[in-house]
Amino acid sequence: MIFEHFALNVPEPRGMAQWYVTHFGWQVVRDLGGPTHTLFLADSTGRCVAELYHNKSVSIPAYAETHPLCFHFAVITADARADRTRLDAAGATMVEEVTPADGSVLIMMRDPWGVPVQLCQRAQSL
Repeated sequence: MIFEHFALNVPEPRGMAQWYVTHFGWQVVRDLGGPTHTLFLADSTGRCVAELYHNKSVSIPAYAETHPLCFHFAVITADARADRTRLDAAGATMVEEVTPADGSVLIMMRDPWGVPVQLCQRAQSL
């Protein structure tokens, strides 16, 4: 099986999608509209896709209260510290920076909706 997408029930799918388009360079690859405002966003490779929607029949998880080690998504970056500064100015918040012995820089942040995002500047890619 091949990974297709991950999905998040969020309070503002359109606003959140625009934030990721603007600050991560992602693109909306499908907009289903409707009452849930469902959007699919792809990274620059088109390989990884996130679905954002607002389904009122279930509660929205308390992303801001969930420890990032329980749930987060990670993105590859060439300069994690510069991206941290840029994203901080765009409304993200810092959680922690980890620098493993291999020379990687791993920065955990939360987007403006509290969703944990890890910036991965790895010394050796996965």
